[in-house]
Amino acid sequence: MKYTTLISLVAGILFLSSCKNASTPENGAAYKVPEEILAIPEGVTYGLRAPEIELPSINGETMKLSDLQGRIVLLDFWAAWCNPCRMENPNLVKAYAKYHDVSFTEGEGFEIVSVSIDRNESAWKKAVEEDNLSWPYQLSDLEGAKSKAAIDYGITMIPTNFLLDKNGVIIATNLRGELLEEKLESLVKQEK
Repeated sequence: MKYTTLISLVAGILFLSSCKNASTPENGAAYKVPEEILAIPEGVTYGLRAPEIELPSINGETMKLSDLQGRIVLLDFWAAWCNPCRMENPNLVKAYAKYHDVSFTEGEGFEIVSVSIDRNESAWKKAVEEDNLSWPYQLSDLEGAKSKAAIDYGITMIPTNFLLDKNGVIIATNLRGELLEEKLESLVKQEK
């Protein structure tokens, strides 16, 4: 885990534990972050916590990947000029419509974070509209392959995606077509 991330996490926990009005369970006990969550290092491979992404949205609002903790998240790297990406977008639209409000064993609800590595803002916005990408997390710094997110995730080809559990841990990669829906279906919480 990067030292700055660890220091920030520990500082946040210490701050929360010292707050008189901090949110606590009903029995009044202070919230304790499970050790197994703290021990998960960051990285871009199966079983590691996905690195933070903080980018402007298509509307100019800064959005962070960590804001979606507690949900199943598909982090999708794509571009308007990428034909395979555009051909995959209908599968993402279908999965989002079907699973957005579903309860999973590894999170509550499904969200997609689309990180565009476009450099042309109007082409990016036009592709989002044409492909009916309705989810709010349409992100890009318009730096293309030099985007910090693309570098942090080692993106060398697109489309590339990462499926994250409720803790931001990578549980699958490069799920396309029916594979995405099959994986999401396998994570759906079964009624008892």
